Amino acid sequence: MNILYMDCFSGISGNMTIGAFLDLGVDEKMLTNELNKLNVDGYKIEISKKVKNGIEGTYFDVILEDEEHEHEHEHSHEHDHDHAHLEHEHSHNHDHNHDENAHHLDDHHQHLHRNLYDVEKIIDDSELSQNVKDLSKKIFNYVAVAEAKVHGKAISEVHFHEVGAIDSIVDIIGTAICVDSLNIDKIVVSKLHVGMGFVKCQHGLMPIPAPATLEIIKNGKIPVYSKGIEGELVTPTGAAIVAALADEFGNQPDMEIEKIGYGSGFKDFEIPNMLRLTLGKKKLI
Repeated sequence: MNILYMDCFSGISGNMTIGAFLDLGVDEKMLTNELNKLNVDGYKIEISKKVKNGIEGTYFDVILEDEEHEHEHEHSHEHDHDHAHLEHEHSHNHDHNHDENAHHLDDHHQHLHRNLYDVEKIIDDSELSQNVKDLSKKIFNYVAVAEAKVHGKAISEVHFHEVGAIDSIVDIIGTAICVDSLNIDKIVVSKLHVGMGFVKCQHGLMPIPAPATLEIIKNGKIPVYSKGIEGELVTPTGAAIVAALADEFGNQPDMEIEKIGYGSGFKDFEIPNMLRLTLGKKKLI
């Protein structure tokens, strides 16, 4: 029995998840080949190594081609690029403490929005496997339902900004591709470590966890805790990935560990800003 354990000691985000899967051994070329089946362009992927508190992990970044010249500024993602953009008509910028960056991206692209159904059509029209399509839509649905509730909108009115949609599509569908490639029988997830404090959005300060994140945590029945780390550790996309993937929550399960992967975030905290995955086997009695 193949078991994956997701140790969210420093929270979780979309790009940390993919970084951890790549670090675990998921083939980079396979991932990019599968992502190409989406027929979504305007981005490139950068994969690098980052060391956090002495531990090396893999950092996964989606770079928007028309923003490349501003890459150093726009993409100073603390944990990721996965969620400040998953909002209706505005950017929350509660993207892991790079508050000031997200709205620059959105300002360039106010003219192009996609709602959940547009995103689902992109997924359905692709040549991805049915498993990947179903899991991707399950994750996106958790985000859209939460955003609709928080903003008092119908799901059809929740728009994914063009820039954010590319990031989110790559992170969410990339995660589904990674999971599908590993032939996992069971996924166990630790309690989620959420941060604390406030982050700026265009309407002022927003509490951490952000309202959409908290809504997903509630809907997914995800156990959480806080150790007083200032900053946002769990993004809506990260929470939605956990809600969609987890078969159960708890401590490291009994198993023989075969592979370990670390996905790095951008920002530095007192604790290693990483997601740790362990993949192993449990002998069935």
